[in-house]
Amino acid sequence: MASTSHVSTADHLRDLARDILQAAGTPPETAAVVAASLVDADLAGHGSHGVRRLVPYLDMIETGMIVPAARPHVVSRRGGTAVVSGRRGFGQAAARLSAAEAAELAGAHGVGVVAIGECNHVGRLGEYAETLARQGLIAQIVGNADPTVAPYGGAHRRMLGTNPIAWAAPRAGGEAVVMDWASAAMAEGKLALLSAAGEAAPEGVLVDAGGRPSTDPGDFYRGGALLPFGGHKGYGLSVLVELVGGLLTGTGVSCSEAYDGTFGTVITALDVAAFVPLDAYVDQAESFCRALRESGPGVVVPGEPEAEARRTRLAEGIPVPHAVWAELGGLAARLGVPWADSSPGG
Repeated sequence: MASTSHVSTADHLRDLARDILQAAGTPPETAAVVAASLVDADLAGHGSHGVRRLVPYLDMIETGMIVPAARPHVVSRRGGTAVVSGRRGFGQAAARLSAAEAAELAGAHGVGVVAIGECNHVGRLGEYAETLARQGLIAQIVGNADPTVAPYGGAHRRMLGTNPIAWAAPRAGGEAVVMDWASAAMAEGKLALLSAAGEAAPEGVLVDAGGRPSTDPGDFYRGGALLPFGGHKGYGLSVLVELVGGLLTGTGVSCSEAYDGTFGTVITALDVAAFVPLDAYVDQAESFCRALRESGPGVVVPGEPEAEARRTRLAEGIPVPHAVWAELGGLAARLGVPWADSSPGG
């Protein structure tokens, strides 16, 4: 049976993504940040937020949605809070700056909250939450996105974003418990991967344009909608993400005329040491994680599957679906970026 993926090294994928971004007008420092973020998602096993995003990112550059040379900046600070503008540049650069700002504020005040406006897609929220947790902080991040999700209760109109939420807490040895999930039953990027592979979606994930349940990913792209996860529970979380991520950042709730089309992101960081000694917290957290794993043969702690995927893919390479690899080749050819084999050992 033929392989469905091309296997690439992480280093080659980072170089390729960086070169494509630079060829599209992105400054070298920003291109390196975005490329590293995309490949980190692929390493963690979340290809929906990996290098496949280069195609829509370049489309957004061409339409003016992303201003590749824009650099984020801190607009204002007040106590333990700050407002950052992404200036409609790459969201990864804005999120990285804002996570650092939240950590600094938490160190000074015990808590740091940063709202990011004019912020494009930031990639995987768990990346920034994990970075904060490794510094002894508890992190919580939300972001509202363009409307693709129908509300719970029978409507099939796109009213909400996929509206992800991430949490992370420190563990021993600089590790972290990390949970990162969409409030939709499936992230749109994962649906796109299923569509590209010609695979069906699970039941309960989407409805077609007429509001009928469907397992055909194509129905979403023909005017259907995603559904919230867990019925009213995911719906309620999504509403709150709109009210926090959308309105505190000036982005607007995603179904309103005021929505500016960006990704309203709010990062909260709590300094564990402001409440209890960090060492004692980490010891108890690690004991809890160990007890969870020992409770049954199939139990894992949030964040462990991504850590295992990262170890495996660093050693064996990252599988990139052939359809995505072909798209990257097309981008490279169009932009004059050198293209070479990148298989481990190749």
